[in-house]
Amino acid sequence: MNLTRTWIALIALSAGSTALAASGLTGRAFALAVLALAWVKAELILRRYLHLARVPAIARGFSLGLAIFLMLAAGLALIPA
Repeated sequence: MNLTRTWIALIALSAGSTALAASGLTGRAFALAVLALAWVKAELILRRYLHLARVPAIARGFSLGLAIFLMLAAGLALIPA
């Protein structure tokens, strides 16, 4: 995927986030959907813009750190109020 396609994908994902916010959805479902979109966007940025796809070991490390952070955030979103 070249940088132009990556940029278009990031714009589409951002539009998805905006549509999600405009939908009126709230609560846990909203938080998990936003986190899922953020995860995809972060992976695109890490692998395509920062070119970590060329260094698989480092890319896996960043992906693991990102996954742990987002799983913790999802866990917090699922805690009953």
